[in-house]
Amino acid sequence: MNEALGSRRILYLGFNQDHSCLAIGTKDGYKIFNCDTCSCCYERSEGAISVVEMLFSSSLIAVVGAGEQPALSPRRLSVFNTSTGVNLAELNFVSSILAVCMNRKRMVVVLERKTYIHDLAQLTVLDTIDTISNPRGLCALSPNQENCYLALPASATSGSVLVYDTLDLHALCQIQAHRSPLAAMAVSGDGLFLATASQQGTVIRVHCIPQASKAFTFRRGTYPVPIYSLSFGPPSQSPQLLAATCASGTIHVFKLGSNSRCRTAAAGLLASVMPDSMSDIVDSERCFITIRNGSPPGIRSHCAVAGYVDDLSDDGIPSNSMTNRARIYVATASGYFHEWSLVVGPGREGTCSLERECALLSSASDDEISAQFV
Repeated sequence: MNEALGSRRILYLGFNQDHSCLAIGTKDGYKIFNCDTCSCCYERSEGAISVVEMLFSSSLIAVVGAGEQPALSPRRLSVFNTSTGVNLAELNFVSSILAVCMNRKRMVVVLERKTYIHDLAQLTVLDTIDTISNPRGLCALSPNQENCYLALPASATSGSVLVYDTLDLHALCQIQAHRSPLAAMAVSGDGLFLATASQQGTVIRVHCIPQASKAFTFRRGTYPVPIYSLSFGPPSQSPQLLAATCASGTIHVFKLGSNSRCRTAAAGLLASVMPDSMSDIVDSERCFITIRNGSPPGIRSHCAVAGYVDDLSDDGIPSNSMTNRARIYVATASGYFHEWSLVVGPGREGTCSLERECALLSSASDDEISAQFV
């Protein structure tokens, strides 16, 4: 019952670009949480909110309403400063805004059949892309301001992806990632990898940008399951990780290791003469950690992979992320936040434990629960 109530109340879930904060939009307003402490660091009650896009850990956010009143129109985008409480700009569009993405150079606004690229500093429109019908607002923008690539669906009948350079404002390449239409996409923190999953959900592919070459193929399972979200770990981690949540409630974690890039000659030869559905069996790898019952089945969930940081180095500066540990954050539309601790071993070895579970729809401190994953 609580899960059903939460899923009706929460309209939006999203992590910021460095996975340090989580934003939720509800029928009452929106909240921003610090992922390290799971504490609410900002909230605003003003009515139904469908999009809350953060710019890293800054005070700049973009908000889209989901109400009938003009101030909360789904066609209006408000750029807001949380520290001053000032609306910096209000942008109006001809149809409902389905998604907003930002990095330090660009802001991307996705409608069903058009995508607008804005200069973030001036909030002026730099380019408009006519797209296929994209009713879910599926898109992925690189957090990296140098490799500033945007991925959009390029076909309504297949899993084709358009990769667009938002700095130089031109189409970079088109990738035929899957046979069936896309369900989820993510761009790595350095902007060099694009992960995709189709509506079948059995295979997750990772392509190199801008080469448009396939780098990794991962098999989630053998039966179709909708993929809800994909998330890369920090590029500084070795090996880099990729996590996926799906409708079965299982969380899958994959390694982007060097072994995946260098297939054997025999596997490469077999894959070259087989259809895609068969070649995936030859050169795909399975996840090295599977978290079963990681989220409620059938409840939409979003994941984010974060690293661990040592306290301080000898010179008083925070050191780099630990390479053999990671954290998986999972937020669910039923109103819960889970943190999983991963220890990454060699090959397909690894361990996982549930560190905490927090209720997002209540600020009470006793909503935090400590637990261990078995």
